[in-house]
Amino acid sequence: MDYVSTRGMNKITASEAIIQGLAPDGGLYVPCNFPALQNFVGKPYEEIAFMVLKLYLTDFSDEELKEYIHLAYHNQLPVKLNGNYLELFHGRTLSFKDVGLQLYPYLLTAAMRKNNVTKTAVVLTATSGDTGSAALAGIANVPNTKAIVLYPHNGVSNTQKLQMTTQEGDNVHVFGINGNFDDAQKAVKDIFADERFTNQSKYMFTPANSMNLGRLLPQIVYYFFSYSEWVRTGKICEGDPINFVVPTGNFGNILAGYYASKMGLPINKLICATNSNNVLYDFIRTGTYNKNRAFHTTISPSMDILVSSNLERYLYDIGSDVINKAYESLEKNGEFSVCAPLPLLESDFATDAETLQSIQEIYDASQYILDPHTAVGQAVYKKYKARTNDKTPTLILSTASPYKFPETIEGQLGAVLNNPPECIKTLPSKPVLHSRVISDIKAEIGDIL
Repeated sequence: MDYVSTRGMNKITASEAIIQGLAPDGGLYVPCNFPALQNFVGKPYEEIAFMVLKLYLTDFSDEELKEYIHLAYHNQLPVKLNGNYLELFHGRTLSFKDVGLQLYPYLLTAAMRKNNVTKTAVVLTATSGDTGSAALAGIANVPNTKAIVLYPHNGVSNTQKLQMTTQEGDNVHVFGINGNFDDAQKAVKDIFADERFTNQSKYMFTPANSMNLGRLLPQIVYYFFSYSEWVRTGKICEGDPINFVVPTGNFGNILAGYYASKMGLPINKLICATNSNNVLYDFIRTGTYNKNRAFHTTISPSMDILVSSNLERYLYDIGSDVINKAYESLEKNGEFSVCAPLPLLESDFATDAETLQSIQEIYDASQYILDPHTAVGQAVYKKYKARTNDKTPTLILSTASPYKFPETIEGQLGAVLNNPPECIKTLPSKPVLHSRVISDIKAEIGDIL
């Protein structure tokens, strides 16, 4: 399997795409085709992961992939089905980002060996709250790597911040910035475009968020796994269509579902759930993407994003031939429009008040506690059902643990979250190792190197 940039660069291998992360022309790497996945129903998670990744990572041997998948997941599988919720928060840092980032360090270091890369890999990542802690946990003390994470200082929960700022490891660096996630993401992209950084003799830069295929491809697996489990348990019959509700900001999680559909998974609708930063909702409804709007700091901070990077991959696939013009317009004017139909996608958004109402309603009905991001998905699905009367079996992706947002949950429910996971319980007693808030990002990274 070869990969090309959404903006027209030549073909490269999977391992080269994982190393580079972003294409030199500013685009994102996409597969040249989508192989079909068959006979996956009834298989355990690790086996489905191998079946999926083998189709995409064709310059990795079967033995390598099986080893890395086992090392990543045998002790702590982040994925669990709970009724109509696909819980993706049972990994090391309690968010869905662990699915990719528990595997990513193995793929990255192997890719470097395959391509005779002897430089130190600098994993540079912007985060809206969850990617940062998952990347740091995955990269900490991995030989020949450094992790540098930028996060909006006032735009994450206290728990998310502590997960990052208490992270141990001689090779990890964490900085707050005065701005939002889009500002952090722009700073990362500016560094990837700056030859002073990319042409260094001792270091190579690569991202760990979903712009990197090594982070994105493992997320395809849980769409197939959850479908398989519903067939196995008799919830649906093999071949029946299914909906997925996906809380999303950067469009990576929902793009993994779209890629699963391209591989043959019978998805009826991918319902894009956004918060008050509803740029994706407006785009799916009108075809116009416009980031020229007020930025809202919400109680679902990992979705507080106005520039959704992975949307570019979706537009490339549906046949839009205006990628370069569209993203040039987005850079210059803050908006672009497309005329092509948007297959599979539905969307709606939830305000903070609606999000809190969802948390309360589900708790009152079943004592089940939603985190604020999953609650956005629940609120959006309620609106979608009322609007469409769609009776297709539907899974809501639960993207983070409620224990990461105790202030919001306890404030709404009026009760303390009991029995927190050990990784949350010990956070307040850990020393803060990374407390700096910076303004000159390039200078700080230059000092690190």
